[in-house]
Amino acid sequence: MDYHIKDINLAEKGQLRIEWAEQTMPVLRLIKERFGKNRPLSAVRIGACLHVTTETANLMRTLKAGGAKVALCASNPLSTQDDVAAALVKYDEIPVFAIRGEDRDTYYQHIESVLATKPIITMDDGADLISTIHSKHQELLRQITGGTEETTTGVIRLRSMAKDKVLGYPIIAVNDAMTKHLFDNRYGTGQSTIDGILRATNRLLAGSVFVVCGYGWCGRGVAMRAKGMGAKVVITEVNPLRALEATMDGFQVMPIAQAAKIGDFFVTVSGDINVIRKEHFLLMKDGAILANSGHFDVEIDKKSLQKMAKSVRKIREFVDEYVLENNRRIYLLGEGRLINLAAAEGHPSSVMDMSFANQALTADYLVKEGDKLEKKVYSVPEHIDREIARLKLKSMGIEIDTLTSEQEKYLSTWEMGT
Repeated sequence: MDYHIKDINLAEKGQLRIEWAEQTMPVLRLIKERFGKNRPLSAVRIGACLHVTTETANLMRTLKAGGAKVALCASNPLSTQDDVAAALVKYDEIPVFAIRGEDRDTYYQHIESVLATKPIITMDDGADLISTIHSKHQELLRQITGGTEETTTGVIRLRSMAKDKVLGYPIIAVNDAMTKHLFDNRYGTGQSTIDGILRATNRLLAGSVFVVCGYGWCGRGVAMRAKGMGAKVVITEVNPLRALEATMDGFQVMPIAQAAKIGDFFVTVSGDINVIRKEHFLLMKDGAILANSGHFDVEIDKKSLQKMAKSVRKIREFVDEYVLENNRRIYLLGEGRLINLAAAEGHPSSVMDMSFANQALTADYLVKEGDKLEKKVYSVPEHIDREIARLKLKSMGIEIDTLTSEQEKYLSTWEMGT
């Protein structure tokens, strides 16, 4: 079996951590048991480009239990947990191509290694796997049934491809599932982003001015958690509806050019490029701390910051100090990459339970229905979303009501009225 990881001797530690995560992933566990009996993915080759974490390991084991032949590479150079990669190779014989801190060339070579397995289904987190197929390996398009995409950023890229009619196979936007973005993006990103910032800096949030750039589901989550820790939260937005919502939620809303002057912490969660850039760095106070929780490291203009700085040094792990000409210091966390995975461990497993349940059931759906789908981006089928929510509630010991036959009739007819 071909693989490329840091150290196979880390496997035992990774195995224990995977087991710890699995304890709070009951929905995925139920799907794994069902897959083990029915084997719906028998001999299906799945190429996955995801964050190599304990939660992802449990997804890989679920897919393998269903009969799939899985190969995995990292979707971010700083998100790989090397002990997890080792455990998947040693104990599950899953080819993994991921090393924490890998350079750009190695990152793309690992994608090539996954594509060498000739996947029938792709799983992506940011769409790098899919874009590589379309730009360098179009011969693979003929055999691919479909794929999934986990992130807001990736879905934006793929919808653009579909709009331009260059998307070569159907994609299901796992990110758009209600059981994904309402929980993973809000509660997962909210908690894990704050966790990453605190681990990197050990700074107090209470009383600070905490600027959140973007008020989508991820931004909502980060703002909610920062507010809960006593920070004075400021939101920057370009969407008037989201800006209005942030205002109604009790947050101060202003342009980034104003926020740059007063912020102590800055977090970008917009999915766009150069949200914080040169003119904003020039306005920031001494000691401003910058972090990103968007998928790609493009939201903070690192190139301009590098050019502006008269000196750069790593002052502590995950913290780079940029000293500007006027001796003001700006601190960039985790090289501007996903701070929740660069400095912490990513989302809690109980949240990823639902996200990866969507991935597993969507793979099953693609095997059965993929040849009927057009080359465009689809939402997760509603019955999958509802089933995951039902299983999650069941695992939490929560019961809900069901409609009576009278209520069902009332909702399905126009004749009853008042």
